[in-house]
Amino acid sequence: MNVLNLLFTKDGLICQIVKNKNILEEKSYFVTEDTPADLIEQKLDEVLIKQRFDEIHVISAFNHFTLMPEGFSEHETGFDLIAFNAPANREQEELMLSINKKFNIQFYYTFPKNYYKKIKELAIPVHFNFSGEKFLSSINNKTTKEIHINLYHNQCEFFAIDNKKIILYNNLDVNSEVDFLYFIMFTLSKIGFGINETTFYAYGETTENETFISELQKFVKNLKIVFDNIPNKNFILN
Repeated sequence: MNVLNLLFTKDGLICQIVKNKNILEEKSYFVTEDTPADLIEQKLDEVLIKQRFDEIHVISAFNHFTLMPEGFSEHETGFDLIAFNAPANREQEELMLSINKKFNIQFYYTFPKNYYKKIKELAIPVHFNFSGEKFLSSINNKTTKEIHINLYHNQCEFFAIDNKKIILYNNLDVNSEVDFLYFIMFTLSKIGFGINETTFYAYGETTENETFISELQKFVKNLKIVFDNIPNKNFILN
């Protein structure tokens, strides 16, 4: 079976082609000042016609989302709820729902309509998910106060968990590793997590964000690198 995995981030696209659970190819594309503004759309078009796929898995790490308890059914309010956190455009974005039964929560999130239509037009099975749900499903938490941080390129998402209860989730678009640190430490102060009693877990682009990791180590006692992305081994896609 040929499977295409797609991870959309703030300014990037990671494409992974898998055949019978073997990763054949993994490529990353990021918009910079030197690339066309529509680089991601161009690369999406290229990969979608590259070969015949049996299945596609799409994960969105865009920070247009809101978190609700599982069972919340007023789906028509999804856009309005997201709008409290980020601007949501009904004309250009598709409203999506992702449920995490492990923690009894659900995410409403939006995904660009133009990407959505291109993928759906292939008329093959497609599975959409939100990065926060996939991240949460991959966490093995205990009963202590924990901060789980998943690092991307110019972006990070994190969960604060206390006694197996989600206290907070956020997904940040930032351009500085110092900003990562500021947001994490600011969050601790607001939710009452003491630095010495909290265990930190880091995943994803930990090597790429080594300044953030090294600075965080100066402030916290308990920091564990759980997963470091290497070629053909992306935390969220694997």
